[in-house]
Amino acid sequence: MPYLSIGQLEKLLLVPASTLRFWEKSVPFLTPMRTKSGRRTYSLSEVALIARLKHLALDRKLGLHRAQRLLEFELLYEDQDYRADIKALRDGILFLMQENEHWQQAYRDFKKELFDGATDQTFDGFH
Repeated sequence: MPYLSIGQLEKLLLVPASTLRFWEKSVPFLTPMRTKSGRRTYSLSEVALIARLKHLALDRKLGLHRAQRLLEFELLYEDQDYRADIKALRDGILFLMQENEHWQQAYRDFKKELFDGATDQTFDGFH
């Protein structure tokens, strides 16, 4: 799994490293891993969280505290709604696949019944 350094994250999100370090102190769920030498490393999921936090706090101008609360709400509650939606879609796709297989089998049975014993050459328009 790829990890980013704070410098790479700074360039990616256009957020100063000092701001990222401040956010780490202020937002309890931002806890990047540290190398043996103490350097911060950010997983892709942490990068996504920080990008969302940046969007809420800076781009939408909600401020860090309100952005943090909104992000916590999204992580705790809205994620469950998304999971439920995904499960419903997955169940619907499975149902459609089963229906498709059922209708394909019915078509094969009908075709076999209709043309039972006849070869394809009989119906190719040349005989």
